[in-house]
Amino acid sequence: MRKRFLVLLLGLCAVAGAQQRPPAQPKQSKGPQPKLVLAIVVDQFRYDYLTRFRADFTGGLKRMLEQGAVFTNAHYDASPTVTAVGHSTFLTGATPSKSGIIGNLWWDRMENKSVTSVSDDKVKLLGGTGAGAGSSPARLLVSTVGDELKNSGKGGKVIGMSLKDRSAILPGGRKADAAYWFDGQSGNFVSSTYYFTELPSWVRDFNATRPADRYVGQDWMGHKMPATSGPQLYGSVDASPFGDELLQALALRAMAAENLGSGSKTDLLAVSYSSVDYVGHRDGPDSPEIHDMVKRVDKLIGALIDAAEARAGKGSVLVAFSADHGSTPVPEENQKRGLPGGRIQWPTYRAAAEKALTEKFGAGQWISFSADGVIYFNPDPIPGKKLDMAEVQKVAADTIRAQPHIARVYTKTQLAAGIPGNDPVDFRVRNGFYAPRAPDIFTVTDPYYIFNATGTTHGSPYDYDTHVPAIFLGLARIKAGNYPETIGVEDIAPTLASLLEIAAPSGSMGRVLAQISK
Repeated sequence: MRKRFLVLLLGLCAVAGAQQRPPAQPKQSKGPQPKLVLAIVVDQFRYDYLTRFRADFTGGLKRMLEQGAVFTNAHYDASPTVTAVGHSTFLTGATPSKSGIIGNLWWDRMENKSVTSVSDDKVKLLGGTGAGAGSSPARLLVSTVGDELKNSGKGGKVIGMSLKDRSAILPGGRKADAAYWFDGQSGNFVSSTYYFTELPSWVRDFNATRPADRYVGQDWMGHKMPATSGPQLYGSVDASPFGDELLQALALRAMAAENLGSGSKTDLLAVSYSSVDYVGHRDGPDSPEIHDMVKRVDKLIGALIDAAEARAGKGSVLVAFSADHGSTPVPEENQKRGLPGGRIQWPTYRAAAEKALTEKFGAGQWISFSADGVIYFNPDPIPGKKLDMAEVQKVAADTIRAQPHIARVYTKTQLAAGIPGNDPVDFRVRNGFYAPRAPDIFTVTDPYYIFNATGTTHGSPYDYDTHVPAIFLGLARIKAGNYPETIGVEDIAPTLASLLEIAAPSGSMGRVLAQISK
Protein backbone atom coordinates (compact mmCIF):
# COMPACT_ATOMS: atom_id res chain seq x y z
CA MET A 1 0.00 0.00 0.00
CA ARG A 2 2.81 2.42 0.95
CA LYS A 3 4.62 1.67 -2.31
CA ARG A 4 1.45 2.24 -4.31
CA PHE A 5 0.90 5.57 -2.52
CA LEU A 6 4.45 6.73 -3.33
CA VAL A 7 4.05 5.79 -6.99
CA LEU A 8 0.77 7.73 -7.14
CA LEU A 9 2.33 10.75 -5.42
CA LEU A 10 5.26 10.79 -7.82
CA GLY A 11 2.86 10.58 -10.75
CA LEU A 12 0.83 13.52 -9.50
CA CYS A 13 4.00 15.56 -9.03
CA ALA A 14 5.04 14.77 -12.59
CA VAL A 15 1.67 15.95 -13.94
CA ALA A 16 1.86 19.15 -11.90
CA GLY A 17 5.37 19.78 -13.19
CA ALA A 18 4.19 19.29 -16.76
CA GLN A 19 1.42 21.81 -16.29
CA GLN A 20 3.44 24.66 -14.86
CA ARG A 21 7.06 25.49 -15.54
CA PRO A 22 9.29 27.68 -13.33
CA PRO A 23 8.73 31.41 -13.95
CA ALA A 24 11.02 32.89 -16.56
CA GLN A 25 13.69 35.37 -15.49
CA PRO A 26 14.94 38.36 -17.48
CA LYS A 27 18.24 37.81 -19.25
CA GLN A 28 20.98 40.26 -20.14
CA SER A 29 20.60 41.84 -23.56
CA LYS A 30 23.26 42.06 -26.26
CA GLY A 31 22.03 45.27 -27.83
CA PRO A 32 19.89 48.39 -27.40
CA GLN A 33 16.36 48.08 -26.13
CA PRO A 34 13.56 48.51 -28.68
CA LYS A 35 11.66 51.77 -28.83
CA LEU A 36 8.44 50.09 -29.94
CA VAL A 37 6.99 46.62 -29.49
CA LEU A 38 4.44 45.57 -32.10
CA ALA A 39 2.33 42.69 -30.75
CA ILE A 40 0.35 41.45 -33.74
CA VAL A 41 -2.44 38.87 -33.74
CA VAL A 42 -4.49 37.66 -36.69
CA ASP A 43 -7.73 36.15 -35.41
CA GLN A 44 -8.38 32.55 -36.60
CA PHE A 45 -5.08 32.24 -38.46
CA ARG A 46 -4.16 28.57 -38.81
CA TYR A 47 -0.45 27.82 -38.93
CA ASP A 48 -0.81 26.07 -42.27
CA TYR A 49 -1.87 29.34 -43.92
CA LEU A 50 1.83 30.23 -43.76
CA THR A 51 2.78 27.13 -45.76
CA ARG A 52 -0.22 26.86 -48.08
CA PHE A 53 -0.13 30.48 -49.23
CA ARG A 54 3.56 31.32 -48.84
CA ALA A 55 4.14 31.82 -52.56
CA ASP A 56 1.60 34.67 -52.51
CA PHE A 57 3.22 36.68 -49.72
CA THR A 58 4.89 39.97 -50.56
CA GLY A 59 4.51 41.90 -47.30
CA GLY A 60 4.85 41.37 -43.58
CA LEU A 61 4.34 37.60 -43.55
CA LYS A 62 7.01 37.19 -46.22
CA ARG A 63 9.43 39.33 -44.24
CA MET A 64 8.76 37.55 -40.95
CA LEU A 65 9.19 34.13 -42.54
CA GLU A 66 12.48 35.15 -44.16
CA GLN A 67 13.98 37.34 -41.44
CA GLY A 68 12.28 36.24 -38.22
CA ALA A 69 12.62 33.47 -35.67
CA VAL A 70 9.78 31.20 -36.77
CA PHE A 71 8.38 28.49 -34.50
CA THR A 72 6.70 25.97 -36.75
CA ASN A 73 5.06 23.92 -34.00
CA ALA A 74 3.51 26.42 -31.58
CA HIS A 75 0.28 25.37 -29.87
CA TYR A 76 -2.24 26.61 -27.36
CA ASP A 77 -1.96 24.46 -24.27
CA ALA A 78 -5.51 25.17 -23.09
CA SER A 79 -9.07 24.57 -24.22
CA PRO A 80 -11.39 26.12 -25.29
CA THR A 81 -9.42 27.65 -28.14
CA VAL A 82 -11.42 30.85 -28.52
CA THR A 83 -10.68 34.55 -28.97
CA ALA A 84 -10.60 35.66 -25.34
CA VAL A 85 -8.44 32.73 -24.22
CA GLY A 86 -5.96 33.28 -27.05
CA HIS A 87 -5.70 37.03 -26.62
CA SER A 88 -5.28 36.77 -22.86
CA THR A 89 -2.59 34.09 -23.17
CA PHE A 90 -0.59 35.98 -25.83
CA LEU A 91 0.88 38.70 -23.58
CA THR A 92 0.31 37.18 -20.13
CA GLY A 93 1.88 33.76 -20.68
CA ALA A 94 -0.99 32.43 -18.55
CA THR A 95 -3.53 29.79 -19.45
CA PRO A 96 -7.10 30.21 -18.10
CA SER A 97 -6.20 28.23 -14.99
CA LYS A 98 -4.22 31.31 -13.92
CA SER A 99 -5.66 34.20 -15.94
CA GLY A 100 -9.31 33.43 -15.13
CA ILE A 101 -10.28 34.08 -18.76
CA ILE A 102 -11.99 30.74 -19.43
CA GLY A 103 -13.85 31.74 -22.60
CA ASN A 104 -15.47 34.53 -24.53
CA LEU A 105 -18.37 34.39 -22.07
CA TRP A 106 -19.46 32.38 -19.05
CA TRP A 107 -22.06 32.28 -16.28
CA ASP A 108 -21.02 34.35 -13.28
CA ARG A 109 -22.39 32.57 -10.23
CA MET A 110 -21.93 35.63 -8.00
CA GLU A 111 -23.62 38.04 -10.41
CA ASN A 112 -26.18 35.38 -11.43
CA LYS A 113 -25.91 36.28 -15.11
CA SER A 114 -23.83 35.58 -18.19
CA VAL A 115 -20.82 37.83 -18.61
CA THR A 116 -18.16 38.30 -21.27
CA SER A 117 -14.45 38.21 -20.69
CA VAL A 118 -14.35 42.03 -20.66
CA SER A 119 -17.86 43.14 -19.69
CA ASP A 120 -17.83 45.64 -16.84
CA ASP A 121 -20.97 47.36 -15.51
CA LYS A 122 -18.81 49.83 -13.59
CA VAL A 123 -17.56 51.61 -16.72
CA LYS A 124 -19.30 53.32 -19.62
CA LEU A 125 -18.85 53.12 -23.37
CA LEU A 126 -17.16 56.12 -24.99
CA GLY A 127 -17.73 57.11 -28.60
CA GLY A 128 -20.68 54.88 -29.44
CA THR A 129 -24.37 55.60 -29.74
CA GLY A 130 -26.07 56.04 -26.39
CA ALA A 131 -24.50 55.49 -22.98
CA GLY A 132 -24.27 51.73 -22.68
CA ALA A 133 -22.04 49.67 -20.41
CA GLY A 134 -18.40 49.60 -21.35
CA SER A 135 -15.67 47.01 -21.27
CA SER A 136 -12.46 46.66 -19.29
CA PRO A 137 -9.71 44.20 -18.28
CA ALA A 138 -11.17 43.86 -14.76
CA ARG A 139 -11.83 40.12 -15.15
CA LEU A 140 -8.19 39.44 -16.11
CA LEU A 141 -6.48 38.13 -12.97
CA VAL A 142 -2.82 38.45 -14.04
CA SER A 143 -0.47 41.04 -15.49
CA THR A 144 0.65 41.43 -19.10
CA VAL A 145 3.97 42.29 -20.74
CA GLY A 146 2.69 45.85 -21.02
CA ASP A 147 1.85 45.96 -17.31
CA GLU A 148 5.32 44.72 -16.38
CA LEU A 149 6.92 47.14 -18.84
CA LYS A 150 5.13 49.94 -16.99
CA ASN A 151 6.11 48.52 -13.59
CA SER A 152 9.77 48.42 -14.61
CA GLY A 153 9.93 52.13 -15.32
CA LYS A 154 11.06 51.38 -18.88
CA GLY A 155 7.60 51.49 -20.38
CA GLY A 156 6.06 54.32 -22.30
CA LYS A 157 2.58 54.04 -23.77
CA VAL A 158 0.67 50.75 -24.01
CA ILE A 159 -2.25 50.69 -26.46
CA GLY A 160 -4.42 47.85 -27.76
CA MET A 161 -6.80 47.89 -30.72
CA SER A 162 -9.00 45.54 -32.70
CA LEU A 163 -12.47 45.26 -34.18
CA LYS A 164 -13.42 43.23 -31.06
CA ASP A 165 -13.41 44.62 -27.52
CA ARG A 166 -11.83 41.54 -25.95
CA SER A 167 -9.09 41.45 -28.59
CA ALA A 168 -8.22 45.10 -27.93
CA ILE A 169 -8.40 44.95 -24.14
CA LEU A 170 -6.88 41.64 -23.00
CA PRO A 171 -3.42 41.95 -24.64
CA GLY A 172 -2.92 45.41 -23.14
CA GLY A 173 -3.76 44.52 -19.57
CA ARG A 174 -4.82 46.55 -16.58
CA LYS A 175 -2.27 49.37 -16.90
CA ALA A 176 -2.77 50.06 -20.61
CA ASP A 177 -3.17 53.69 -21.59
CA ALA A 178 -5.96 52.88 -24.03
CA ALA A 179 -7.88 50.19 -25.87
CA TYR A 180 -10.03 50.83 -28.94
CA TRP A 181 -12.52 48.63 -30.76
CA PHE A 182 -15.11 49.01 -33.51
CA ASP A 183 -18.76 49.66 -32.72
CA GLY A 184 -21.08 48.11 -35.27
CA GLN A 185 -23.94 50.43 -34.38
CA SER A 186 -22.22 53.79 -34.77
CA GLY A 187 -19.41 52.92 -37.14
CA ASN A 188 -16.97 54.49 -34.68
CA PHE A 189 -13.93 53.19 -32.89
CA VAL A 190 -14.84 53.32 -29.22
CA SER A 191 -13.35 52.78 -25.78
CA SER A 192 -14.55 53.01 -22.18
CA THR A 193 -14.25 55.15 -19.08
CA TYR A 194 -11.85 52.58 -17.65
CA TYR A 195 -9.12 54.35 -19.64
CA PHE A 196 -10.21 58.01 -19.69
CA THR A 197 -13.23 60.28 -19.27
CA GLU A 198 -13.49 61.05 -22.99
CA LEU A 199 -11.95 59.79 -26.19
CA PRO A 200 -8.69 61.49 -27.16
CA SER A 201 -9.19 64.27 -29.71
CA TRP A 202 -7.35 62.37 -32.43
CA VAL A 203 -9.78 59.44 -32.11
CA ARG A 204 -12.76 61.80 -32.22
CA ASP A 205 -11.30 63.43 -35.33
CA PHE A 206 -10.71 60.02 -36.90
CA ASN A 207 -14.32 58.99 -36.26
CA ALA A 208 -15.59 62.30 -37.64
CA THR A 209 -14.28 61.35 -41.09
CA ARG A 210 -16.79 58.44 -41.09
CA PRO A 211 -14.15 55.97 -42.36
CA ALA A 212 -16.55 53.01 -42.64
CA ASP A 213 -18.88 54.92 -44.95
CA ARG A 214 -16.37 54.68 -47.80
CA TYR A 215 -17.38 51.03 -48.19
CA VAL A 216 -21.03 51.73 -49.05
CA GLY A 217 -22.03 49.51 -51.97
CA GLN A 218 -18.58 48.01 -52.43
CA ASP A 219 -18.26 44.43 -53.61
CA TRP A 220 -15.70 41.86 -52.53
CA MET A 221 -15.73 38.43 -54.12
CA GLY A 222 -19.51 38.54 -54.52
CA HIS A 223 -20.12 39.85 -50.99
CA LYS A 224 -21.86 43.18 -51.54
CA MET A 225 -21.82 45.84 -48.84
CA PRO A 226 -25.14 47.58 -48.06
CA ALA A 227 -26.03 50.50 -50.31
CA THR A 228 -26.38 53.05 -47.51
CA SER A 229 -24.43 53.96 -44.42
CA GLY A 230 -25.69 52.88 -41.01
CA PRO A 231 -25.69 49.88 -38.67
CA GLN A 232 -26.33 47.39 -41.46
CA LEU A 233 -23.17 48.52 -43.23
CA TYR A 234 -21.13 48.75 -40.03
CA GLY A 235 -22.19 45.26 -39.05
CA SER A 236 -21.14 43.90 -42.44
CA VAL A 237 -17.64 45.30 -42.93
CA ASP A 238 -16.12 43.00 -40.32
CA ALA A 239 -16.64 39.88 -42.49
CA SER A 240 -14.69 41.42 -45.36
CA PRO A 241 -11.21 42.87 -45.89
CA PHE A 242 -12.69 46.29 -45.18
CA GLY A 243 -12.76 45.65 -41.44
CA ASP A 244 -9.01 45.09 -41.28
CA GLU A 245 -8.46 48.13 -43.50
CA LEU A 246 -10.37 50.26 -40.98
CA LEU A 247 -8.26 48.91 -38.14
CA GLN A 248 -5.06 49.54 -40.09
CA ALA A 249 -6.03 53.16 -40.63
CA LEU A 250 -6.59 53.59 -36.89
CA ALA A 251 -3.26 51.92 -36.04
CA LEU A 252 -1.30 54.18 -38.40
CA ARG A 253 -3.09 57.22 -37.03
CA ALA A 254 -2.34 56.13 -33.46
CA MET A 255 1.38 55.81 -34.17
CA ALA A 256 1.54 59.42 -35.31
CA ALA A 257 -0.89 60.92 -32.79
CA GLU A 258 0.64 59.17 -29.79
CA ASN A 259 4.26 59.53 -31.01
CA LEU A 260 4.81 55.81 -30.56
CA GLY A 261 8.42 54.74 -30.87
CA SER A 262 9.71 58.30 -30.61
CA GLY A 263 10.43 58.62 -26.91
CA SER A 264 13.11 57.46 -24.51
CA LYS A 265 10.95 54.61 -23.20
CA THR A 266 9.60 51.50 -24.91
CA ASP A 267 6.03 51.78 -26.21
CA LEU A 268 3.82 48.78 -26.95
CA LEU A 269 1.11 48.67 -29.60
CA ALA A 270 -1.03 45.52 -29.73
CA VAL A 271 -2.99 45.16 -32.99
CA SER A 272 -5.41 42.30 -33.58
CA TYR A 273 -6.84 41.87 -37.08
CA SER A 274 -10.30 40.32 -36.69
CA SER A 275 -11.72 40.05 -40.19
CA VAL A 276 -10.03 36.75 -41.06
CA ASP A 277 -12.02 35.25 -38.18
CA TYR A 278 -15.36 36.62 -39.35
CA VAL A 279 -14.74 35.42 -42.92
CA GLY A 280 -13.42 32.09 -41.66
CA HIS A 281 -16.54 31.39 -39.62
CA ARG A 282 -18.74 32.06 -42.61
CA ASP A 283 -16.70 30.55 -45.47
CA GLY A 284 -14.24 28.13 -43.85
CA PRO A 285 -10.46 27.73 -44.00
CA ASP A 286 -10.44 26.17 -47.47
CA SER A 287 -12.43 28.91 -49.19
CA PRO A 288 -11.12 31.31 -51.84
CA GLU A 289 -12.26 34.11 -49.55
CA ILE A 290 -9.82 33.03 -46.84
CA HIS A 291 -7.03 32.76 -49.39
CA ASP A 292 -7.66 36.35 -50.43
CA MET A 293 -7.96 37.55 -46.81
CA VAL A 294 -4.58 36.05 -45.92
CA LYS A 295 -2.92 37.73 -48.91
CA ARG A 296 -4.43 41.05 -47.89
CA VAL A 297 -3.47 40.83 -44.21
CA ASP A 298 0.09 40.02 -45.31
CA LYS A 299 0.23 43.44 -47.01
CA LEU A 300 -1.34 45.21 -44.03
CA ILE A 301 1.17 43.72 -41.59
CA GLY A 302 4.03 44.71 -43.88
CA ALA A 303 2.79 48.30 -44.02
CA LEU A 304 2.33 48.37 -40.24
CA ILE A 305 5.91 47.20 -39.61
CA ASP A 306 7.26 49.67 -42.18
CA ALA A 307 5.41 52.54 -40.51
CA ALA A 308 6.70 51.50 -37.09
CA GLU A 309 10.27 51.39 -38.34
CA ALA A 310 9.88 54.76 -40.04
CA ARG A 311 9.07 56.20 -36.63
CA ALA A 312 11.36 54.25 -34.31
CA GLY A 313 14.15 53.27 -36.68
CA LYS A 314 15.06 49.92 -38.15
CA GLY A 315 16.35 47.62 -35.45
CA SER A 316 14.34 49.49 -32.81
CA VAL A 317 11.03 47.71 -33.42
CA LEU A 318 10.42 44.32 -31.81
CA VAL A 319 7.63 42.34 -33.47
CA ALA A 320 5.83 39.38 -31.91
CA PHE A 321 3.29 37.70 -34.19
CA SER A 322 0.77 34.97 -33.46
CA ALA A 323 -2.91 34.00 -33.73
CA ASP A 324 -5.54 33.37 -31.08
CA HIS A 325 -6.63 29.96 -32.45
CA GLY A 326 -6.94 27.93 -35.61
CA SER A 327 -10.05 26.68 -37.36
CA THR A 328 -12.01 23.50 -38.04
CA PRO A 329 -12.66 22.59 -41.69
CA VAL A 330 -16.25 23.00 -42.83
CA PRO A 331 -17.82 19.55 -42.20
CA GLU A 332 -19.28 19.29 -45.69
CA GLU A 333 -15.83 19.95 -47.21
CA ASN A 334 -14.35 17.18 -45.10
CA GLN A 335 -17.10 14.82 -46.18
CA LYS A 336 -16.27 15.55 -49.83
CA ARG A 337 -12.71 14.49 -49.06
CA GLY A 338 -13.90 11.25 -47.48
CA LEU A 339 -12.87 12.46 -44.02
CA PRO A 340 -14.88 12.37 -40.79
CA GLY A 341 -16.75 15.37 -39.47
CA GLY A 342 -20.26 16.65 -39.06
CA ARG A 343 -22.66 18.91 -37.20
CA ILE A 344 -24.13 18.25 -33.76
CA GLN A 345 -27.35 19.68 -32.37
CA TRP A 346 -26.39 20.71 -28.83
CA PRO A 347 -30.00 21.44 -27.73
CA THR A 348 -30.78 17.75 -28.30
CA TYR A 349 -27.90 16.68 -26.04
CA ARG A 350 -28.81 19.22 -23.39
CA ALA A 351 -32.43 17.97 -23.44
CA ALA A 352 -31.23 14.38 -23.01
CA ALA A 353 -29.25 15.43 -19.93
CA GLU A 354 -32.25 17.24 -18.42
CA LYS A 355 -34.46 14.21 -19.06
CA ALA A 356 -31.98 11.90 -17.33
CA LEU A 357 -31.76 14.24 -14.34
CA THR A 358 -35.54 14.42 -14.02
CA GLU A 359 -35.83 10.64 -14.19
CA LYS A 360 -33.16 10.22 -11.54
CA PHE A 361 -34.02 13.00 -9.08
CA GLY A 362 -37.47 14.37 -10.03
CA ALA A 363 -38.61 17.50 -11.83
CA GLY A 364 -36.40 20.52 -11.28
CA GLN A 365 -35.06 23.77 -12.71
CA TRP A 366 -31.75 22.23 -13.69
CA ILE A 367 -29.83 24.69 -15.81
CA SER A 368 -28.85 28.29 -15.14
CA PHE A 369 -26.93 28.69 -18.41
CA SER A 370 -25.88 26.54 -21.33
CA ALA A 371 -23.95 27.12 -24.53
CA ASP A 372 -22.47 24.70 -27.03
CA GLY A 373 -20.87 21.92 -25.00
CA VAL A 374 -21.10 23.54 -21.56
CA ILE A 375 -23.70 23.56 -18.78
CA TYR A 376 -23.94 25.58 -15.57
CA PHE A 377 -26.41 24.04 -13.14
CA ASN A 378 -28.78 25.87 -10.87
CA PRO A 379 -27.22 25.52 -7.38
CA ASP A 380 -30.59 24.42 -5.93
CA PRO A 381 -32.50 22.78 -8.81
CA ILE A 382 -35.12 21.14 -6.57
CA PRO A 383 -35.58 23.48 -3.58
CA GLY A 384 -35.28 21.73 -0.25
CA LYS A 385 -34.00 18.44 -1.67
CA LYS A 386 -30.31 19.22 -1.02
CA LEU A 387 -28.99 17.26 -3.98
CA ASP A 388 -25.39 16.14 -4.22
CA MET A 389 -24.23 18.33 -7.12
CA ALA A 390 -21.32 16.02 -7.88
CA GLU A 391 -23.88 13.27 -8.53
CA VAL A 392 -25.99 15.66 -10.64
CA GLN A 393 -22.91 16.45 -12.73
CA LYS A 394 -22.11 12.76 -13.13
CA VAL A 395 -25.59 11.82 -14.34
CA ALA A 396 -25.57 14.62 -16.91
CA ALA A 397 -22.02 13.84 -18.03
CA ASP A 398 -22.75 10.12 -18.44
CA THR A 399 -25.82 10.93 -20.53
CA ILE A 400 -24.01 13.36 -22.83
CA ARG A 401 -21.01 11.05 -23.13
CA ALA A 402 -23.34 8.35 -24.52
CA GLN A 403 -24.49 10.61 -27.37
CA PRO A 404 -23.02 10.30 -30.89
CA HIS A 405 -19.70 11.97 -31.67
CA ILE A 406 -18.84 12.99 -28.12
CA ALA A 407 -15.22 12.19 -27.24
CA ARG A 408 -15.11 13.25 -23.59
CA VAL A 409 -17.22 14.96 -20.98
CA TYR A 410 -15.62 16.52 -17.90
CA THR A 411 -17.36 17.63 -14.72
CA LYS A 412 -16.36 20.52 -12.53
CA THR A 413 -15.94 18.17 -9.56
CA GLN A 414 -13.70 15.88 -11.58
CA LEU A 415 -11.49 18.73 -12.82
CA ALA A 416 -11.25 20.32 -9.39
CA ALA A 417 -9.99 17.03 -7.99
CA GLY A 418 -7.44 16.56 -10.80
CA ILE A 419 -8.52 14.30 -13.63
CA PRO A 420 -6.53 11.18 -14.49
CA GLY A 421 -4.59 10.90 -17.70
CA ASN A 422 -2.10 13.26 -19.27
CA ASP A 423 -2.69 13.11 -23.01
CA PRO A 424 -2.93 16.43 -24.89
CA VAL A 425 -6.72 16.63 -24.54
CA ASP A 426 -6.71 16.16 -20.75
CA PHE A 427 -3.73 18.50 -20.44
CA ARG A 428 -5.42 21.29 -22.39
CA VAL A 429 -8.74 20.91 -20.63
CA ARG A 430 -7.02 21.09 -17.24
CA ASN A 431 -5.18 24.26 -18.24
CA GLY A 432 -8.50 25.76 -19.32
CA PHE A 433 -10.07 25.14 -15.91
CA TYR A 434 -10.47 27.92 -13.32
CA ALA A 435 -12.82 26.65 -10.62
CA PRO A 436 -14.67 29.86 -9.60
CA ARG A 437 -15.80 30.42 -13.22
CA ALA A 438 -15.81 26.91 -14.68
CA PRO A 439 -18.96 25.23 -15.99
CA ASP A 440 -20.36 22.12 -14.32
CA ILE A 441 -20.14 20.23 -17.62
CA PHE A 442 -17.45 20.68 -20.31
CA THR A 443 -17.76 18.66 -23.51
CA VAL A 444 -15.20 17.69 -26.15
CA THR A 445 -16.57 16.42 -29.45
CA ASP A 446 -14.93 13.88 -31.72
CA PRO A 447 -12.38 15.48 -34.08
CA TYR A 448 -13.92 17.56 -36.89
CA TYR A 449 -17.40 17.58 -35.30
CA ILE A 450 -18.88 20.98 -34.42
CA PHE A 451 -22.04 22.36 -32.87
CA ASN A 452 -22.58 25.09 -35.50
CA ALA A 453 -25.45 24.74 -37.96
CA THR A 454 -23.63 26.64 -40.74
CA GLY A 455 -20.08 27.62 -41.62
CA THR A 456 -17.45 26.50 -39.18
CA THR A 457 -15.89 27.34 -35.82
CA HIS A 458 -13.03 26.55 -33.42
CA GLY A 459 -12.61 25.84 -29.73
CA SER A 460 -11.48 22.21 -29.57
CA PRO A 461 -8.28 20.89 -27.96
CA TYR A 462 -7.25 19.32 -31.28
CA ASP A 463 -4.24 20.45 -33.29
CA TYR A 464 -6.22 22.10 -36.09
CA ASP A 465 -7.52 24.58 -33.49
CA THR A 466 -4.39 24.84 -31.32
CA HIS A 467 -1.62 25.12 -33.96
CA VAL A 468 -0.78 28.77 -34.69
CA PRO A 469 2.19 30.87 -35.83
CA ALA A 470 4.72 32.24 -33.34
CA ILE A 471 7.32 34.58 -34.84
CA PHE A 472 9.78 37.12 -33.41
CA LEU A 473 11.35 39.79 -35.62
CA GLY A 474 13.22 43.05 -35.49
CA LEU A 475 16.15 43.04 -33.11
CA ALA A 476 19.71 42.29 -34.20
CA ARG A 477 20.09 39.81 -31.35
CA ILE A 478 17.20 37.63 -32.60
CA LYS A 479 18.53 34.63 -34.50
CA ALA A 480 16.45 34.17 -37.66
CA GLY A 481 15.43 30.72 -38.85
CA ASN A 482 12.90 27.95 -38.41
CA TYR A 483 12.58 26.29 -35.01
CA PRO A 484 10.69 22.98 -35.25
CA GLU A 485 10.47 22.13 -31.53
CA THR A 486 7.06 22.19 -29.88
CA ILE A 487 6.37 25.32 -27.85
CA GLY A 488 3.34 26.79 -26.14
CA VAL A 489 1.88 30.19 -26.98
CA GLU A 490 2.37 30.91 -23.28
CA ASP A 491 6.12 31.01 -24.07
CA ILE A 492 5.77 34.22 -26.10
CA ALA A 493 5.20 36.57 -23.15
CA PRO A 494 8.16 35.47 -21.00
CA THR A 495 10.38 35.57 -24.09
CA LEU A 496 9.31 39.14 -24.78
CA ALA A 497 9.91 39.98 -21.13
CA SER A 498 13.42 38.54 -21.38
CA LEU A 499 14.19 40.53 -24.53
CA LEU A 500 12.90 43.69 -22.80
CA GLU A 501 14.78 42.89 -19.57
CA ILE A 502 11.68 43.09 -17.41
CA ALA A 503 9.91 40.68 -15.08
CA ALA A 504 7.74 38.03 -16.66
CA PRO A 505 3.99 38.63 -16.22
CA SER A 506 2.60 37.52 -12.86
CA GLY A 507 0.79 34.41 -14.07
CA SER A 508 3.31 33.35 -16.70
CA MET A 509 3.44 29.57 -17.14
CA GLY A 510 5.79 29.59 -20.11
CA ARG A 511 9.54 29.48 -20.63
CA VAL A 512 11.99 31.84 -22.26
CA LEU A 513 12.77 30.71 -25.81
CA ALA A 514 16.48 31.34 -25.33
CA GLN A 515 17.40 29.55 -28.55
CA ILE A 516 16.40 32.61 -30.62
CA SER A 517 18.99 34.87 -28.94
CA LYS A 518 22.41 35.34 -30.52
